[in-house]
Amino acid sequence: MKEIKIGQKYRHFKGKDYEIIALARNCEDPDQKIVVYKALYNSEFGFGQIWIRTLEEFLGIKEIEGQKIPRFELIEN
Repeated sequence: MKEIKIGQKYRHFKGKDYEIIALARNCEDPDQKIVVYKALYNSEFGFGQIWIRTLEEFLGIKEIEGQKIPRFELIEN
């Protein structure tokens, strides 16, 4: 599993960019890690909307039209 660090920037498979702002453990399941990231684009909710996903989901693969692609790709270290 690749290492994720605070400050890294990732691109979601739909084309939007995000920055990692925190890494933590799920308080309900301490063995589960979570990634907290903010949007680097303006949306209907405003710039910098915050999102949370499990590390497993963040690093996961998405299948689109039979093609497997990473959910997020590192764009800036």
